[in-house]
Amino acid sequence: MIKKATVGSAVLASAVMAALASMAAAAPLTEAEVKAKMDAGLTDKCYGVALKGQNDCAAGPGTTCQGTSTVDYQGNAWKNVPAGTCATIKTPKGMGSLTAMKS
Repeated sequence: MIKKATVGSAVLASAVMAALASMAAAAPLTEAEVKAKMDAGLTDKCYGVALKGQNDCAAGPGTTCQGTSTVDYQGNAWKNVPAGTCATIKTPKGMGSLTAMKS
């Protein structure tokens, strides 16, 4: 019985570590990381593709930045996407845009 509990604890510990590692990998980029990727031409600001509260920045007047969009696909909120892919991202409101759109 003790052996079974030890194996169960080890499996649980492994699952927790894997979950924590995946969350760390999915963490939002810092402002410096975003700027470096954009300067290197690896990413573009893509407007109108972010879900509510999941924008990377620029969510209109009165907002502070990351995670402040108030509706899905808000036209003045952007998400970092791989360079050259923005205009191919389809949303219920149309396609992504490299410039801010009316919401």
